[in-house]
Amino acid sequence: MLLDLDQGRLWVFLLGLGGFAFLEALWPAGRRRGARGPRWLRHGALAALNTLVMRALVFVPLLLWMVWLEEEGWGLVRILGLVGIPELIFSVLALDAFDYVWHRANHRVPFLWRFHKIHHSDRELDVTTALRFHPGELFLSGFAKAFWLAALGPTPVAWFLFEALVSASAQFHHADLRLAPKVERFLRWLWVTPTFHGAHHLVDRRWGDRNFSTLVPLWDWLFSSYAAPPGPLDERGEPRAFGLPEGRGHTDRPLALLLGPFRGLNQRGMRHVGPLHRSRE
Repeated sequence: MLLDLDQGRLWVFLLGLGGFAFLEALWPAGRRRGARGPRWLRHGALAALNTLVMRALVFVPLLLWMVWLEEEGWGLVRILGLVGIPELIFSVLALDAFDYVWHRANHRVPFLWRFHKIHHSDRELDVTTALRFHPGELFLSGFAKAFWLAALGPTPVAWFLFEALVSASAQFHHADLRLAPKVERFLRWLWVTPTFHGAHHLVDRRWGDRNFSTLVPLWDWLFSSYAAPPGPLDERGEPRAFGLPEGRGHTDRPLALLLGPFRGLNQRGMRHVGPLHRSRE
């Protein structure tokens, strides 16, 4: 059953990637200004490497860990006796809350930020930005997920459903996709949208240190990290910039991205930009 669930998650990933790329071509929001080809090659190569790393070092150990936890009866889900649809809803929401905490930690803890900043160094946004993660960040997240599984004890169906939803949601809210304003404003109350998450990628840290949620925006409201997304133009009438505040000219070559976390914290274009070093507002 686990292999069938994993194949289903893979199909969600592939169909989402192709589907949102197609929608971007129909209704672009202008968050990507360069050519698509180099971005797909660069981020696709990074995604291929990440897949190899995750399958070899994280995926199988997590599956074995999940099976062992189920045999031992660990986790809040089993303590509460949740089954069926209630268990799916509870587990997905709880895992999303854990993901919110982990994402926020990646912005607050300098060591974690060394890896997560590779994602935020993208100066444009489109569906391929959802592929732009350093393998070190994904490896570290595997350890975090092992603790989530032990604390919560979700069923395999709930776990793979959450993973599939995270994949599809990341593709959606990074996509260079223009939604009708009324649709965007309504949907933003229920699900993380491109505008909601796009604010999180702005150079302007008034928004760049906010909006950490992955699936539902509830966690940003509860923990006071929500910021209403601004308009596309800044106070000077210029398009709002995405990426890191410093080092706007840094390279996007795959090797440079892979080596970025292992260079000095004060290297140009790769400094911590979370609240520990927040620029003046």
